[in-house]
Amino acid sequence: MTRTLVLGGARSGKSAYAEKLAAACGKAVIYVATAQAGDAEMAARIDRHRQQRDHAWMTVEEPRALGAAIAKWSAPERLILVDCLTIWLSNLLFAQAQTFPDVGEIIPPACFREERERFLQSLEQAAGDVILVSNEVGMGVIPQGAISRWFVDEAGCLHQAIAAGCARVVWVAAGLPVMLKG
Repeated sequence: MTRTLVLGGARSGKSAYAEKLAAACGKAVIYVATAQAGDAEMAARIDRHRQQRDHAWMTVEEPRALGAAIAKWSAPERLILVDCLTIWLSNLLFAQAQTFPDVGEIIPPACFREERERFLQSLEQAAGDVILVSNEVGMGVIPQGAISRWFVDEAGCLHQAIAAGCARVVWVAAGLPVMLKG
């Protein structure tokens, strides 16, 4: 089974590229959306994405239990498209994150570590193809705040772990895919 990681910056064309790959696969597509509508602007974005998505695809909205969703929906005759891992990461990291103002230490919630491991394991064991979309956030300005640096560090570590197990890794910039692996 093929594992593909599609990385890029905001509005780089990574989701459109991943959707083209999914549409061309010839399999039933399960689209796993990780976003949650925390405000009106995000609710409008989610609605726009729902309407633009191929209506033949089944959509599963899963903001946190991504490992369980992959395990449940993975099958040889299906392709799972996950969009987007950095939103999923945010959902987990900031669900119960704790900060200590006197020392500035940030302690990731235990649920993050457990769900990250479940996700990586389900990705490795998936019975069907999987395409993962994620924002590469570590190439810009170095974040000033501890929370932002923590998020960038966790995203980078997650991307490295995923890329190691993927047959293909694609970088998308200005709508143009560049093959990094595979």
